[in-house]
Amino acid sequence: MGATSNTIELVLGSNLDYLGLVETVTDSITGLMGFDQEAAYWVNMSVRESSINAMRHGNGLDPEKKVAILFLVGTDELLIRITDQGRGFDPQSIPDPLAPENLLKPSGRGIFYIRSFMDQVDFQQTDNGGMQVQMIKRLVPKQTN
Repeated sequence: MGATSNTIELVLGSNLDYLGLVETVTDSITGLMGFDQEAAYWVNMSVRESSINAMRHGNGLDPEKKVAILFLVGTDELLIRITDQGRGFDPQSIPDPLAPENLLKPSGRGIFYIRSFMDQVDFQQTDNGGMQVQMIKRLVPKQTN
């Protein structure tokens, strides 16, 4: 991220009613950056899934616990950090949703999709015990004919 990056941050209570706002902000940012429709869809889905995980699994839907969503908008990439105030988890402990014994289980799919469609995804425990997911999506230059 260079000197031309801009920061946009949302800090929300753990209430799934805020997801529409999160989606609107994400769509506005990907639109301003010039992501194509497919890339913008997957960025939005990744931010939505991460926000749901932070609110539901991280903060236990406790409206007093906050979820911080930071967008760092660069000229050629979007960095997103989503932080909760929960207990944290070991990302390696998430079952593989493609394993035969897990095909009919709903858990683990959100993280699988996020890892599939973002260019980089990192999980780390914060100093106060919560989790932070950091995702990067690079802007692919438009093809000219």
